[in-house]
Amino acid sequence: MIPIYENLRGRTAAITGGSGVLSSAMARELARHGVSVAILNRSTESGAKVAQEIVDSGGIAKAFTCDVTKAESICAAKKEIDEEFGRCEILINGAGGNVAEAITTDETFKDGANSNDRSFFDLEIAAFSKVFDLNLTGTIATSQIFAKDMIGLPGATIVNISSMSAFSPLTKVPAYSASKAGINNFTSWLAVYLAKSQVRVNAIAPGFFLTTQNRHLLTNQDGSLTPRSKKIIGKTPMARFGEPHELLGTLLWLLDEELSGFITGVTIPVDGGFMANSGV
Repeated sequence: MIPIYENLRGRTAAITGGSGVLSSAMARELARHGVSVAILNRSTESGAKVAQEIVDSGGIAKAFTCDVTKAESICAAKKEIDEEFGRCEILINGAGGNVAEAITTDETFKDGANSNDRSFFDLEIAAFSKVFDLNLTGTIATSQIFAKDMIGLPGATIVNISSMSAFSPLTKVPAYSASKAGINNFTSWLAVYLAKSQVRVNAIAPGFFLTTQNRHLLTNQDGSLTPRSKKIIGKTPMARFGEPHELLGTLLWLLDEELSGFITGVTIPVDGGFMANSGV
């Protein structure tokens, strides 16, 4: 078990997408370190389950309704959090995702392919926009609304959630890959912009973890690996998927200014060596 980071005790964190597999693990861990955790989801019910688990374990947490694609929803959630916990010193932009309409059927174009296949030329721009809103625009809007009140707060930190596809685009998911690449770029930009305001901005790029969103793509109904999963595991030197708890040490390190106070504008891969492997 990770030792308690006393520097985090008494702070308030807002986590978007807080009921997701990875974000909920972060929420539970922050609460264990004495952080009051605001769990933001489009559905309050899903966030409430995580919040109740934290409360039952002796922590402080509450679920709030928030759609990161709508500025008015973010503002309303922030107002409620301020009233409940006070201003947030920590913002984790964990909300994101993909939509089927923005995914191609094949990894490369096949002329004369089955009419039911979805090629790049069949993808609707509206689907791209939805994915961009979920991942990039939602992160920008939430950062804009929350960071304004983080200026000058001791230990103020933003952590964005990137992806392996940000560094080298994964096949089939052009919209998701482009939006996550934007997360890396925006993280660096905002870090520079806020550097003199005592707000640090960094990102974590998880390797491949099984989540609710990707499980159907990476495993068959019987739990066996899909061909795409086998490619992923084959390129991951540690030859396995990550476990949610393996993100937590990096998260805590980035949040504790005594350990990482001179670190801002970077994206840290937690990937089992995936990025280091050329495949040759």
